Amino acid sequence: MNITAKQIADLRARTGGGMMDCKKALVEAQGDAEKAILALRKSGAIKAAKKADRETKEGVIGSYIHANGKIGVLVEVLCETDFVAKNTEFKEFVHDVALHVAAMNPKYLKSEDVDAKEVAKEKEIFLAEAKASGKPADIAVKIVDGKIKKFTEESALLCQPFVKDPSKTISELLTEKIAKIGENLEIKRFCRFEIGE
Repeated sequence: MNITAKQIADLRARTGGGMMDCKKALVEAQGDAEKAILALRKSGAIKAAKKADRETKEGVIGSYIHANGKIGVLVEVLCETDFVAKNTEFKEFVHDVALHVAAMNPKYLKSEDVDAKEVAKEKEIFLAEAKASGKPADIAVKIVDGKIKKFTEESALLCQPFVKDPSKTISELLTEKIAKIGENLEIKRFCRFEIGE
């Protein structure tokens, strides 16, 4: 089923849910807004959206060193209270994020953080490839737009499929944890080190 941008926007306005959460819920509900709202409530996305404006001033810096000692990651994840910062589930989440960064090597936190010069360079390459394939101009533009979207999503931590469960993105995992733990959580920043890089 084809879900329109208007349906997604309407659902977001009604629930405060994230764009991808609303789209996924609408697809699962085959366009039925009421069923999509129910799906969002079950997944905890609405609960997470309500907590998004709350200040995160506590948290931890987690680390992961790969078994061969050649890759290391530091990640800063924030929460609202020191009580949650000491919570086992929160600490496991931080560790999972650090493990994911070690495995998937994202360069940016969010897709909108991807450097504009890097996007322009990739766009130029994709456009040359599309033209070389002999595609009509309007089709070539759509192909390039799709490849740019994929490129920015692959470069951004929050958009990447979670290494331990590729059926959900890091952003969706974060939403689940916010709903389960009951506080706003924020992946603030990360740094990945690799020998020779």
